[in-house]
Amino acid sequence: MLIHEVNWDFDQIILGEPASAKNQRRIVRVGGKPRLIKSAKALAYCKSFAKQSVPLDKLLEGDLAILIDVFYGSRRPDLAAMDLIMDLLQDVAYSNDRQVKASQSLWNLDRENPRARIRIRRMDFDSSTGVSSFQPCEIWG
Repeated sequence: MLIHEVNWDFDQIILGEPASAKNQRRIVRVGGKPRLIKSAKALAYCKSFAKQSVPLDKLLEGDLAILIDVFYGSRRPDLAAMDLIMDLLQDVAYSNDRQVKASQSLWNLDRENPRARIRIRRMDFDSSTGVSSFQPCEIWG
């Protein structure tokens, strides 16, 4: 099955350049103790994501496969934004990002329209036996 033939259970585009949740963390003091928090860019993306995302009426259950096409505004960022996006999808597409058993992210450049297209589908087979990317598989084709 080719990717354009897949029936996705979740398919949304979030405008704006995704930020990394891990890179550029800041140290702040909370109650006199140092804490690591997300960068200002990551916090702004979280707010923007929350405003744009449309939660599913019924969250996806079971094992899931996710495909994220990230369109960056410059060549500088890496795909570290995937972790943040998967966290932000909790209570939007699924209950917990531990449900994701297969993931693929693709880096793209669009200087005029940075965004992320997020597609998720249920895995209608037992993923506990493992799925190899070295042979055609039921997830990506």
